[in-house]
Amino acid sequence: MKVLTVIGARPQFIKASVVSKAFSERKGLREIIVHTGQHFDANMSEVFFEQLDIPRPDHHLDINSGTHGSMTGRMLAAVENILLGERPDAVLVYGDTNSTLAGALAAVKLHIPVAHVEAGLRSFNLRMPEEVNRILTDRVSRWLFTPTEAAAQNLRSEGVSSDYIIPVGDVMYDVALYHAERVNEHGRVIGEQGLAPGGYILATVHRPENTDDPARLAAIVNGLAGAGRALPVLWPLHPRTRGALSKSLRLESLKPHIRVIDPVGYLDMVQLEKYAAVIATDSGGVQKEAFFHHVPCVTLRDETEWVELVDAGWNRLASPASASQIEVAILSAVGTQGQSICPYGRGDASRRIVESLQRVLAT
Repeated sequence: MKVLTVIGARPQFIKASVVSKAFSERKGLREIIVHTGQHFDANMSEVFFEQLDIPRPDHHLDINSGTHGSMTGRMLAAVENILLGERPDAVLVYGDTNSTLAGALAAVKLHIPVAHVEAGLRSFNLRMPEEVNRILTDRVSRWLFTPTEAAAQNLRSEGVSSDYIIPVGDVMYDVALYHAERVNEHGRVIGEQGLAPGGYILATVHRPENTDDPARLAAIVNGLAGAGRALPVLWPLHPRTRGALSKSLRLESLKPHIRVIDPVGYLDMVQLEKYAAVIATDSGGVQKEAFFHHVPCVTLRDETEWVELVDAGWNRLASPASASQIEVAILSAVGTQGQSICPYGRGDASRRIVESLQRVLAT
């Protein structure tokens, strides 16, 4: 039996590191990996395969840049050609990127069943491309692997049959358990930047809703700069964000309170997250990683899919409409801890996903 996995972006590489490992441990089940190329920068792609022991892709499409429609359309056509040649028994997709939607649509149009890892998440904001991607992917998927009870309830509220919903927990928790022990406070980036463990703010920004809106991006920059007067801010800069800041001529204005560096590999990022005083991010994955490392998080958005972390006090929302709100949220989060909760399963989601697929495909 063959399962074809479509990945293309940093969060998907991280999740695939544990799920692909689970595939490799199952006899009678072969995984074929397609890398769309959505994240093509070496620091956003190649380094993850090297550091996380992900099998090399069987197919690399090298599709990136362009509008959402252009990118998704090119991926759809390319993945369809691969599916026609490989004829897998199922297609596995992760999360909410253009690669996710392209893989799901290509499969369902060829009557190949789709498995969606991280199904059921909702921001209820259809202006987000990711929200559109995840809703459409859930709608055409046969197996909906949900990370939380809230995600499963979202699907039930939308009329999805319970037969399609498979609660497994969050594969990112598997990743945290598997890789977190590989780093300590003496790692490369902290040392190079002269930072003290627990003595800096870590920032990540990449979502188009922030990078493509000059007013929101300016509020984020000014909010981080304000917080940086109290604690140094380290900002690994996503290529999209760097491009937006370069166009607005704001890169130079970030100094001296914000230290901008290139994107880092996964293990370097784990180290930076684990020893930060607080993390400010618009990334869904980084919000959870902050919780896994017991670090307070400020989400630079108007909403979040991970509402349980807000409810428990581990995460707080700071709208990029206001620089002062961002600054206050970041500084007030330093030194805080949330409630003791365990919403993401037992750390065995990857094994349960692969076992479920093998079981249903064998019948």
